[in-house]
Amino acid sequence: MTVPAFEEYVPAIDCTCAGCAAQRRAAASGLPVRSGGHPAAHGARRALVLVTAAGAVLSTGVAEAASVPGDRAADAAGAARTDGATASVDTADAADADPDSPQGVPGPVRGTGASGPPSSIVTVSLRKTSRAAIINRAKKWVSAQVPYSMNKYWSDGYRQDCSGFVSMAWNLPGNEWTGSLSTYGTRIAREDLQPGDILLFHNPADPSKGSHVTIFGGWTDSTHTYYTAYEQTRPHTRKQTTPMAYWSNSGKYVAYRYKGLSGGSGGNGGSGSPTTTFPGTGKFGSGASNKYVTQLGQMLVERGGGRFYKVGPGPGWGDADRRATQAFQKAQGWKGKEADGVPGPATWRLLVSGTGRDIPAAGGGSGGGSGSGGGSNSHAKYPGRGYFRPGQSSSHVERLGKQLVKKGYGKHYLTGPGPRWTEADRRNVEAFQRAQGWRGGAADGYPGPETWRRLFA
Repeated sequence: MTVPAFEEYVPAIDCTCAGCAAQRRAAASGLPVRSGGHPAAHGARRALVLVTAAGAVLSTGVAEAASVPGDRAADAAGAARTDGATASVDTADAADADPDSPQGVPGPVRGTGASGPPSSIVTVSLRKTSRAAIINRAKKWVSAQVPYSMNKYWSDGYRQDCSGFVSMAWNLPGNEWTGSLSTYGTRIAREDLQPGDILLFHNPADPSKGSHVTIFGGWTDSTHTYYTAYEQTRPHTRKQTTPMAYWSNSGKYVAYRYKGLSGGSGGNGGSGSPTTTFPGTGKFGSGASNKYVTQLGQMLVERGGGRFYKVGPGPGWGDADRRATQAFQKAQGWKGKEADGVPGPATWRLLVSGTGRDIPAAGGGSGGGSGSGGGSNSHAKYPGRGYFRPGQSSSHVERLGKQLVKKGYGKHYLTGPGPRWTEADRRNVEAFQRAQGWRGGAADGYPGPETWRRLFA
């Protein structure tokens, strides 16, 4: 009888077939904890491929020795799912698959070894941070489109999976996983969620199936059924409107607030500790000089207002503070007394929480004026679906087309864009919607409120 030969088989990293994908996933799951494998993983490191020299029929005993255990094979097949989550508030009936989020174990930044069991983190001193700082760190990964990976580390040293993303945003001293993140937080009710809090689902029975975590960025509707979620998932970090609490396992997500949370913008300070409580309009304006003016300026710089400051920000109120504040207010679509350049409670709340719209880049002026800024704000108001249908003609259609071209989504225009709605408009809108990760009815080429908001943001 011909003696069968066994060899270890490592599937090609770039092969997209289902078999190789399952093999790679099974191999990763089988790594020991000390090498970065999943704490719930058991079994062989690699699947063995049985190779016979002459096609001999193997005996039952040999076959059993060479095969991958059935439950491990099933786990590998189940792990081959991908996260196809897409969302748009244009359509409220979107669906999503379970998040596929295998992850590494707790460990220090840059993955230089394991840090011990999750229970050890209770002895770690908490780093102070603010809501705005959490959101700003999350935005950096969104802008960089950090690729998802359970065993790679971004340039800042944090692991590129969902829990590594939260570890980074919360400024934790190391990389955590869904089974340990809750130790750094205080459980809160969902109705108390504020930007910088997290929604966490940990499946203790099998952490590799369904466990996931998102950063809460603020409610997107008055009924609190959708929110802005910052999350690390395949293929890369994203920010999108997500149903509360998530597409799947929604009822099992738990809200947590970071224990080391402090007030303010998360800047370097310089004139006392930042505060989330609005100090009153009397602290701002001509002749004012105090730490709140400094904090205001720092928050405005973080939100895109740096071009207004030649020096500072500092404690003395100046024209730069007024112009930067007014630019931020106008970015929210406010007019008149609501955009007078002096912060009120609403302006302060948006700044300290890191929510609202950032100050746009300089366009037709230096900002703070009443010229082109007012026109830009009118663009941000969604005019309604009726304007974007075959046969319709209006200035809104032309404005939409010009913005699509400006954003790089005008390739279907042979002429124009113009005021009459055409198939070229629809196809360009569809391309923009698909670039947001939307599919199906959410990417039908007809702009809804969320498409309009993102296009003019």
